[in-house]
Amino acid sequence: MADITGDQRIQSEVLEGLATAVNHRRWFVELALPYLGDNPIEIGSGLGDYALEWSAHLPRFTATEADPDRLVQLKERLADHPSIDVRQMLLPSTEGGDYSAAVSYNVLEHIEDHVGALRSMADLVRPGGRVIIIVPAFMFAMSQVDIATGHVRRYTKKTMRAAMTEAGLTIEKMHYANALGLIGYYGATSIFKMAPKEGPMVKVYDSLVLPVTKAAERLVKPPFGQSVFAVARTPL
Repeated sequence: MADITGDQRIQSEVLEGLATAVNHRRWFVELALPYLGDNPIEIGSGLGDYALEWSAHLPRFTATEADPDRLVQLKERLADHPSIDVRQMLLPSTEGGDYSAAVSYNVLEHIEDHVGALRSMADLVRPGGRVIIIVPAFMFAMSQVDIATGHVRRYTKKTMRAAMTEAGLTIEKMHYANALGLIGYYGATSIFKMAPKEGPMVKVYDSLVLPVTKAAERLVKPPFGQSVFAVARTPL
């Protein structure tokens, strides 16, 4: 039981730390916006940071969470936002839907049956809609922080493409994102054995390094990155 409590504590610290990385979040919000349509569902909304950002641009939005305790927090935080529906969801599932898109950031790496999870996301989306994914990149960067927060794997474009193709999705866009972030994450977690939680390092990275990285990657997509960003279409 102690290990489980520790994992939840570390996971919460990481989520809270990432919540302070405002520039990072807004960059990743922008990546998905053109593909969300009018009524998307997010798988694994966590504390609701992305849901709040995306919903400001959309008529309807559905936020979901698998963890019961975090679901309670999510409902409380989003209670004053009538355009956002909040519900529990655990993938893989057999549920169907008619959402315009299914978006999931940093969730798929937690799921053993990731192909089944992608199929489930596709089933939630209307024909020709999108499945939008961000996952952590490169197995060499798998650290004790990854393991403690429940990561089963990290991805490359090749392994992400294989999983999406096996799930019956047609890939529309895929690239690495945040090249300098990968270097920083590897150094912090694998060399210095630190967790990316709230503090001066996250603030310096987000305010000084991130804007430079974002501007450079608008011009040239890097050959590596901290994340893989992928957009795929569901069958017509």
